Formats: sequence, structure tokens, C-alpha cells
Amino acid sequence: MIKKQLRKTVRKAISFLYFILFKLFLLLPQQNKIIFESFHGKQFSDNPRAIYEYLQGINVPNLKLIWAIDRRASRLLKDNRFTSVKRLSPMWVYHMATSKYWVTNTRLPLWIPKVAKISYVQTWHGTPLKKLGVDIDDVKMPGTNTENYKKGFLQDSSKWDYLISQNVFSTEQFRRAFNYDGEILECGYPRNDYLINNNNYDYIKILKHRLGIDSNKKIIMYAPTWRDDEFINVGHYKFNLKLELTLLKSYLKDDFIILIRAHYLISEKLDLNIFEGFAINVSEYEDIRDLYLVSDMLITDYSSVFFDYSLLERPILLYAYDLEKYQHKLRGFYLDIEELPFPICRTTEEVLNLIKLIDFNEKVNFSQEYKERFNAIDNGTAAKCVVEQVILSDI
Repeated sequence: MIKKQLRKTVRKAISFLYFILFKLFLLLPQQNKIIFESFHGKQFSDNPRAIYEYLQGINVPNLKLIWAIDRRASRLLKDNRFTSVKRLSPMWVYHMATSKYWVTNTRLPLWIPKVAKISYVQTWHGTPLKKLGVDIDDVKMPGTNTENYKKGFLQDSSKWDYLISQNVFSTEQFRRAFNYDGEILECGYPRNDYLINNNNYDYIKILKHRLGIDSNKKIIMYAPTWRDDEFINVGHYKFNLKLELTLLKSYLKDDFIILIRAHYLISEKLDLNIFEGFAINVSEYEDIRDLYLVSDMLITDYSSVFFDYSLLERPILLYAYDLEKYQHKLRGFYLDIEELPFPICRTTEEVLNLIKLIDFNEKVNFSQEYKERFNAIDNGTAAKCVVEQVILSDI
């Protein structure tokens, strides 16, 4: 208990010192510079990556692009594809204070102040099925309570200058859940430009070769979300693998490979050694976009990944083994999940039986109502839309 309180005191002291440092750095000239961050600096991925790569492609003169990387992601700190700075370091504070734009897909530390001369671009990271922000009735996450969680969320959202939305449905939920009345850019998601523009046989074949995946087998990706009440400590969640891989392997091993993609908040290591050759842990792979393209089918639960994956018109299955608990006790939904155009399974046996019935050579024609509601804006030019409205108009 004493050690825990001591760590808390030290963190507060460091945050206060960084706050002062930030204020001092604000006195320096502002630079034509963008600092990017994805999932708290853990990845080079998602909407921030798509915006970064678009800017790299058009080569804007005298515009510096810097990535904030978590100190534990040592491999990314050495990556020569981009210029990086160690997140939550004095140099990071310097770049945050002297940048013209912040581009991130999750919340920033609450202690960092927002000033008018810096534009905070919040890309977020998915069309919401599960409730967000102030819409969560009872927060189950560790290290906080419902009141403090909502207060912190609103404190961050009040700093946003722009929020990116994938569709009109998201805009409606974001306005309320984030209590946000600022500018929302309904451009679609920049990260989905990659899916739309690279969904072809030749590119997918190259990806499979790069990933070492047998191109003669069908690929199924299992990408579940995290459970708020299944945690180790603050920000570190458990991964209880409910999908019975032993059963699936006994029937599918000759023709299928299963990719397991845990949520970025999951900190437990997944040991799949006994399923070698059948199940592969791809949780550490830097960006899920390649995994979407190589997968012939997606199994998920309440994650927003199905909104993106449905653009590929491939089979999607919801393995919702704890549907009643998640819907009524843990988080709740914005949609009636049973009205979505995806089959719902409660057991691995049901999952297996459905896989056996799928014709993987046929595209899935999701309902027109679904496509118009969720996928109508994504057309492969979302990053261009964001950059032109936010950055090029201001340079």
C-alpha cells in the first residue's frame, strides 16, 4: 500500500514538472511540425499512420513529422521509417509544446494543457458499437470510478479542435458520448484507404509471403475486444481465450490457419506453442490493416473491427459468448447487435459449424441499409480529405 501511494506521488510530481516544462517551451517559436501518436505510443498504425503516410506521399515542404513512441516499444524507437521521440520524455514535452498539430487516436495525458495555437486532431479508432465516454452507466475499469472516468474523458475532449468520423452514425454518438460540440470531419477513416486501395490478389499474395503464411490455406482472424472487468492493473487487461482452438484444430487444421489478434490494451502473453502450424499470435504485429487483407474471414465480438473489415465484403462472425453480461452489466451497446448482418455464435461448436457452411469463393453482399449507414463515406480518399481540411488549408 505504501509503495503504491509512493508511486502515485512520484507520478504526480513528474506530471507537475512536465507541466511547468511545457509552459516554458511554449515561449519558444512554434514550428511547422506535427506530432503523431497511435494507441498511447504503442504502435505505428491506424488513422494517424494513414494521415502520416499521405503527407509523406505529397511531400509538403518544410513540414516536420514526428512520432511519439512508448519507451517499452523499443523496436519502434529504432525504426528508420519515421522520426520518433520517446513519449513522456522531456524531449516529447518540447515537441508537444512547439508543434502546430497533434494527431492521435486515443486520449492524451490530462496534465498537458491545450493552447490555441496548437490544433488537436482526434482521429479516434472506430465506429462505436459499445458505449463510450459519458454514455457508460457504470465504469468497471481499474484505477478509477464512473465519476472520475467521465470527468477525465470530458477534460480531454474539451481540448479537441477536430474529430474524425467514419459515418453519420458515429458523429451522432460522438457528439453525446464525448460532449463534443467542435468540428467533426465526416471523411471516413483514413486507415481504411489502405484496405480499399490494396484489396487485390497480387498485393495480398505479397503480404502473405511477407508474413510467412501458407497461401494455399484459408485464413481466419479472431480479433476480440477487451473486457473492462478482466484486468491485471490499470491499463493492463487479461485475455481469456474462450475460443476452443483444440476443437477447431481437430477439424480445420488441414485447410485453415487461425490468426489471433488481441486488443492493444491486453498485456498478457498468449502461448500458442501447442497449436503451431494452425494458430498464430499476431497481437504484436504493428498494424491490423495487413491482417485484414490476408484474412478470408473475421471472427470478433463487440469490437469495431467488423465495421472496417466489412468493406472487404468477406464473411464476418460474432462470437458473443458473454453477450448478456456485456450488454446489460458491463458496457452496453448503441445498436441492437442481433440486427447487424452478421451471424452470432455462443459456443465454439456453433462457430465450427458455421465455418463449414461458408463458401469462401463468394463475396458477402451486406445489406444496402448497412452499407449506407456505416460504409458509405469510406472511398479510399479519407486521408486526403482530412489533410486538405485541417493541414493544407492552414499552411
